[in-house]
Amino acid sequence: MFIAMSLDGYIADRNGQVDWLKGQDEHAEVLDTYSVFIKDVDTMVMGWNTYHQIKSELSPDEWVYSGLTSYVITHRSLPSSEQIIFTGESPCSLVRRLEQKQGRSIWICGGAGVIHPLIREDLIDEYYISIIPTILGGGIRLFGETAEEMRLRLARTQTYNGITELVYSRCRKKQ
Repeated sequence: MFIAMSLDGYIADRNGQVDWLKGQDEHAEVLDTYSVFIKDVDTMVMGWNTYHQIKSELSPDEWVYSGLTSYVITHRSLPSSEQIIFTGESPCSLVRRLEQKQGRSIWICGGAGVIHPLIREDLIDEYYISIIPTILGGGIRLFGETAEEMRLRLARTQTYNGITELVYSRCRKKQ
């Protein structure tokens, strides 16, 4: 998972907007950690709301994830293309199926409706989380309720322009 959240744990504000995703100084240099993350990724999974926001607001003229196979989880019956596949499959079922045939990484791009079941089923290996220096006070939470505690191991951190990037890996449960 590669995602940003507010300091108080939200991935979108009360209206589903993400226009607050910026550092503390609009003129400061931005570190390009996305390029490092994306180099080994060939497949991404997102929900309909994330897809719709990308297509209607963030990048309406160009699909910014060309080169990746994008799976969009939706109940809508839409025609798929070679790059964008619309599916009604559950997030957990889809990720399990993709893991079996993948040679590279799968990026869980977002929405809470996709992320929450994957966390509950312990299907996310790495958590790349950028903490944005903003307190929203409400909105769409990154983390939902889980049945049990989940332990993570901090792999690395970095800070720039008030943003703190955390990378955690999943601690496997002892069998």
